[in-house]
Amino acid sequence: MKTMEREMELTILMPCLNEEKTIESCIKAAQQFIDKNKLVAEILIADNGSTDDSVNLAKRLGARVVHIAKKGYGSALRGGIEAAKGKYIIMGDCDMSYDFVHLDLFLEALRQGNGLVMGNRFRGGIQKGAMPFLHQYFGVPLLSFVGRSVYGTQISDFHCGQRGFDKEAILSLHLSAEGMEFATEMIGAFARSDFKIVEIPVVLNKDCRDGKSHLRSFRDGFRHLDFMLKAALK
Repeated sequence: MKTMEREMELTILMPCLNEEKTIESCIKAAQQFIDKNKLVAEILIADNGSTDDSVNLAKRLGARVVHIAKKGYGSALRGGIEAAKGKYIIMGDCDMSYDFVHLDLFLEALRQGNGLVMGNRFRGGIQKGAMPFLHQYFGVPLLSFVGRSVYGTQISDFHCGQRGFDKEAILSLHLSAEGMEFATEMIGAFARSDFKIVEIPVVLNKDCRDGKSHLRSFRDGFRHLDFMLKAALK
């Protein structure tokens, strides 16, 4: 008689674009969380066209890699979400800015039936040098205020890159943004749905890549603002 396989509960999803300096540490941290909690889970790298050794390093450590041809942060995450095998998905950038060892609060909140679990860096703590001054004290608070006003939600950190969600729930929302504004679209869609949202504290660490950030402050900030203002008119 065949033993029934346990359903895969969790996918830890990392969008990737030339992260060879940090991807190993992030995967090993996620593996530590999975092993410690004896989970049926996978680590999924949504590669968006890396030209360095990121993909080879990920595969060598046993992570699953999907190649997303369409460029953009949103495109990479949407492709990763569609490819995920887990009931729940916890996402985070693979630049060591977020902790993948201590994901307990995310998984617990998902198991409790929340559709979206948002990290909050202002409640958890921001390491010195981890976020530019203007982002921390002006940009993120302003855009989060606009987002709360537009979508009628209490989320206070709209741009935290570490968040978890139920896979079926997020697919049912039919998200379409291709760029950084995907982060805003996700919150807005959940806020306007019947799914529950909860916010938990997370610590933001300094990006360890020693390279140029993928974020373009003014361009991406404007894209978020433009997206929200258009949503307000609908």
